[in-house]
Amino acid sequence: MNNTTAAPVTVIGLGLMGQALAGAFLKAGHPTTVWNRTAAKADRLVAEGAQSAPTVDAALKASPLAVICLTDYAAVHELLGADGVVPAGTTLVNLTSGDSAGAREAARWADRIGARYLDGAIMAVPPVIGTADAVILHSGPQEDFEAHRSTLEALGTVTHLGADHGLAALYDVAGLAMMWSVLNAWLQGTALLRTAGVDAATYAPFAQRIATGVAEWLPGYAEQIDSGSFPAEVSALETDARAMEHLIEESRALGVNAELPELFKAMADRAIAAGHGGEQYPVLIEEFGKPREND
Repeated sequence: MNNTTAAPVTVIGLGLMGQALAGAFLKAGHPTTVWNRTAAKADRLVAEGAQSAPTVDAALKASPLAVICLTDYAAVHELLGADGVVPAGTTLVNLTSGDSAGAREAARWADRIGARYLDGAIMAVPPVIGTADAVILHSGPQEDFEAHRSTLEALGTVTHLGADHGLAALYDVAGLAMMWSVLNAWLQGTALLRTAGVDAATYAPFAQRIATGVAEWLPGYAEQIDSGSFPAEVSALETDARAMEHLIEESRALGVNAELPELFKAMADRAIAAGHGGEQYPVLIEEFGKPREND
């Protein structure tokens, strides 16, 4: 891409991820201005063609689009919150990790100072930024996303989730819930099989097949959740609860931690007590959708 036609962009924050973001913009041919509190972190990028701004104000004035990647939302407000720091009309794309409430508050703050605002979440590690494997989620006004889509696509596979600024943060934590749930389930199974001398590497391919098979159920289960109807087409929850009890008993008998399956069973038991034992597993959404009594 030629620098005379590529849109300029500013990157604020040059930790490992911020450096990867700026590097991807440079590689795609975008004139890239960078700023970091510790200026030396810009040296490599400057050697690659970036412009290092002396102040954050100057960095923001250099481009109509500023991508922010800081420690947290508090750092964003501390750095950019002073009057006049962000030029009116600038589009801020905040890829700083935070929660949905913080994203919505940041959007209101941006509106008050006359800036445009997209919140975002990076579902990737720094080495894959700039490739299709880097998934970058965005939420906020569609028109603001479309106005800068071609520039943002230098970072990877970009997706617009909707106008609600909190959606990117919510998708981020929902993805983490999936990741940790899959990993914890695999660790539970690995712990069980190790008691019989089966190592993790031997179990892993079988676990992958199970995880892939279960993932194929999700669209059909999603239809049940969205319709609020849970006919037992595969098995009833009370049947699943009996299998959970078997998993608990086996874990205890082998000296393996049973906390995870006990949690599954406790939630299933509550749903069964509420009269949902004859319905299919996704009916547990009612349990997941409400806090614990002491929360």
